[in-house]
Amino acid sequence: MSSPSDASPDLPATLAEIRDDFLAMPERERLQLLLEFANELPDLPERYASAPGLLERIEECQSPVRAFAEVDGDGVVHFYATAPAEAPTTRGFASILAQGLSGLTVQEVLDVPDDFPMSIGLTRAVSPLRIGGMNGMLTRAKRQVREQIAGRP
Repeated sequence: MSSPSDASPDLPATLAEIRDDFLAMPERERLQLLLEFANELPDLPERYASAPGLLERIEECQSPVRAFAEVDGDGVVHFYATAPAEAPTTRGFASILAQGLSGLTVQEVLDVPDDFPMSIGLTRAVSPLRIGGMNGMLTRAKRQVREQIAGRP
C-alpha cells in the first residue's frame, strides 16, 4: 500500500493507491488484481437497482455496462455502475471507478486526469477496446457531474 505522500498531486488518494497497487505488481499479475476488483463492484442503491434505465449505457463497452455519477446535496460524488459477471475485466474497471470516484468532491472528480485508465499498467494485459470502455466510463462520469452542477443555484 502507498502512503498519502506517494499520491500524485493531481490524483485523489484512493485512485493513486489503486494505480500504485497495479504498478507495484509484475505485469502478468495485474489482470488478477483487476479480476479481484470485479468481485468488489458495489451493489446499486435500490433507486437504481429497480430502475436501471436511470444509469447511462456506456457505448464504448461491448458488454452491457451502465453507470451514473451522482452529486449529492453536499457536493460529494457517488459513482454507480452495473456490469455483467461474464465481463469481469469491464466489471473490474467499473469497480475501480466506483471505489475511486465515490466520496470525492465535484472538483476532485473533474480533476482526475483523462488518461487515468492508461496509467494503471494494464495496456498490455487487456485489449484497447476494454481500456476504451474505462475511458468512456470516466468521460461520462465527468460529463454527468458537470451537468448536475450546472443546474444548481
